[in-house]
Amino acid sequence: RGRLGARAVAGLVALSLATGGVAGWVGGRLEDRADAPQDVALPASVTGSRDVEDLTGVARIAAEVLPSVVSIEVAGAEGSGTGSGFVLREDGHILTNNHVVSAAADSGRIVVVFADGSQADATVVGRTPEYDLAVIRVDRTGLTPLALADSDEVVVGDPVVAIGAPLGLQGTVTTGIVSALNRPVSAGNAVETAFINAIQTDAAINPGNSGGPLVNAAGEVVGINSAIAQAPGLGQAAGSIGLGFAIPSNQARRTAEELIATGEATYPVIGVLLDQRYTGEGVQVATEEQQGQQPVTPDGPADRAGIRPGDVITAIDGRPVTDADELIVAIRARAPGDAVTLTVRTGDDDAREVRVVLDVVPTD
Repeated sequence: RGRLGARAVAGLVALSLATGGVAGWVGGRLEDRADAPQDVALPASVTGSRDVEDLTGVARIAAEVLPSVVSIEVAGAEGSGTGSGFVLREDGHILTNNHVVSAAADSGRIVVVFADGSQADATVVGRTPEYDLAVIRVDRTGLTPLALADSDEVVVGDPVVAIGAPLGLQGTVTTGIVSALNRPVSAGNAVETAFINAIQTDAAINPGNSGGPLVNAAGEVVGINSAIAQAPGLGQAAGSIGLGFAIPSNQARRTAEELIATGEATYPVIGVLLDQRYTGEGVQVATEEQQGQQPVTPDGPADRAGIRPGDVITAIDGRPVTDADELIVAIRARAPGDAVTLTVRTGDDDAREVRVVLDVVPTD
């Protein structure tokens, strides 16, 4: 901006003095009037301060949840960034996204900023790119954890609240509803991509919200905010367009428990390769080897269930699948050892249902 010259400053001073003179003259005239106002104080609020017990709706949810939500600052060889997280256990365990801390997982610094403004260095307990989840820990006790709800009980239309630090703005609260369930969504980054069976919400989620909680009307975590949709052609997500996605809390619970116990996580598989070129109904098991791997793993879950190369899978547990990602995330939403029912068709034969017990694979 241009600087004011000496003449301009002098002009401002003169104008100020002139205005003051007029104001003094008017004030004097008002004092001479018998009907001049004697009290110009405006009405004061009689409500007073409110305790948490007095709050309702989103205000109460925010007051109860905010103290357990943190901002995470990361600096490493690949750069720096910020994200969100929340207290998982009172002994300093915090849950967030893998893509929030991955840049500093091996070398770098992770700083957790609490709601009261205090800070603490954190270390990575365990992380998994396959589920885009990470558990970090600070050297503190007596923290207030958030409860993980049963995400299987979530229904479309449920009210939800997203809390986090979008664009570094800590303690931001937005509201919306559950817009859809079982969305096959890829999260993470170009190097470490996760496929999640996501909860979709229209609550505003922006860069920096990643790792923060999506809570229900009871203030319990139903999801971990992880990704947002972006218009085609954009290199990176610019901001919320009303399409945000969260990892369901049941998935987060199972994975976090494994990470805390062993530092690693596992995921289930059925032991088939899918043909990404297939465009017909359902998804098709590949017919050829891929990078030396058989289309159907010998003696794997699918093989034992009678699934063969070229078979078409049209549903899992009665839920139709229309592309490969849908089947992948539906399976990864289960736990190793779980049994699923697949609807399978071989050639022109009638569809049949087969029971498949999921095998276990350790994450990288």
